[in-house]
Amino acid sequence: MTTARDLAIVALEAAPHRPLEQGDLSLALAAAEMFDLIEARALVLDDDLIRPSAQAPTGDRLLDEAASSLVRQDPYESVEDWLWRRGRGLSAAYVADLEHLGLTARPRGRRIPLRSGRTVPVDSAARRQAEERWASGEPLLAALAAAAGIRDEPADATEDFTDETVTTVLAAVGNAVRELEAVRQRRAIEDAAFDNVWRGY
Repeated sequence: MTTARDLAIVALEAAPHRPLEQGDLSLALAAAEMFDLIEARALVLDDDLIRPSAQAPTGDRLLDEAASSLVRQDPYESVEDWLWRRGRGLSAAYVADLEHLGLTARPRGRRIPLRSGRTVPVDSAARRQAEERWASGEPLLAALAAAAGIRDEPADATEDFTDETVTTVLAAVGNAVRELEAVRQRRAIEDAAFDNVWRGY
């Protein structure tokens, strides 16, 4: 299992109790994929630039897709640019992939299916692994969960890490999440202003 998939499972577990912004989760999943690709030696960071290594299959469909999407010539992408590009719609892709693999199911009520349409993790080795990592308070998973809004810690909390690669990626995802929140706030203000004009205020 990958950190990205573990994060997706943790997010699905948290969703009924804590509404998540899909954009924030998608950015955090893209960061998790980056850590998985670093571990798989599919890329290295040069400051904040991503330099791909020789591509080898990881055995995970979405992670292989992420590896194949890396820019492989100058000018290389920055971490934050890749997070934005790769993160587009990524949370939905993970939800669909988990369901395709039989790791989630749509809950049913006693008589009719629940109208929410959301999926929940089923009992599986993958779920148990994700839950064990989450319960242990593993710093990397906790930091990514904070970026996704699953935990209350700041999205850029990097004080627990000394590895420069880790802090670079976590700082980039924290910046991206804050930028996305600023965009949401601007849109809310613009929408409110439009509503006021429409009502004649």
